[in-house]
Amino acid sequence: MFFVVSKILPYLLEPAIWLLALLVGALLSRKRPGRQRGFVVAALVLILIGTNGGLVNEAWLAWELPPVPLRTIGPHDAGVLLTGVTKPQKSPHDRVYLSEGADRVTHTLWLYRAGRIRRIIISGGSGSLREVAHTEAQDIATLLRLAGVPSRDILLEERSRNTRENAQFTKELLAQHPDIKSLVLVTSAFHQRRALGCFVKVGLHPTPFPVDFRTEDGGPASLTYWLPDATALGRWSHLLHELLGYVTYKVLGYI
Repeated sequence: MFFVVSKILPYLLEPAIWLLALLVGALLSRKRPGRQRGFVVAALVLILIGTNGGLVNEAWLAWELPPVPLRTIGPHDAGVLLTGVTKPQKSPHDRVYLSEGADRVTHTLWLYRAGRIRRIIISGGSGSLREVAHTEAQDIATLLRLAGVPSRDILLEERSRNTRENAQFTKELLAQHPDIKSLVLVTSAFHQRRALGCFVKVGLHPTPFPVDFRTEDGGPASLTYWLPDATALGRWSHLLHELLGYVTYKVLGYI
């Protein structure tokens, strides 16, 4: 039930849906000018805030964990790569389709090639409500093998459907590999707080390595930084989704 609700509830945090609701409210309030004016004003405020590229970038900067210089990462037994970056439902199924967040794959490979991690654990089954032909872990393993990572250095955890299960099932997998004692956790910078909290909760204490930054460095002094941006509403939606996930996990005791 939690899995299904977690897929539906975020739609209520879509600023675009809020905007549509306000405009519909204004349309239905034509016979009550005072109420209609209130809906219109609220819609304008939402547009001004929701499309401000600088404001949403500052909000993301406040939430994302900062980059970790590669030189500060010592040798570890394995890196845990959290999925959520492929499209297993996309056809034809004769290749792997990457989405936003592909840095999780490329930066894990970088850590491996740089000798910071000895093995790669790919954690992720499918986060879809529909059945898929193959798991995300399988897709990413295919890419890593094509990049020259030997199969013996790749471990798959294919049961997890969310971040909590990533941590739980990775711990179960590690019970079968007692030689793996130190971990690097690789996931998007906006997701790192929740992921790290889940891993610590189950008794694992990985070194965080945030990747896939959705922010721009600097820029507040520039006028163009604060101009309206058509993509800002989507960025707000994504950030609110993650904040909801973090608060929910906190309330439920997952982190």
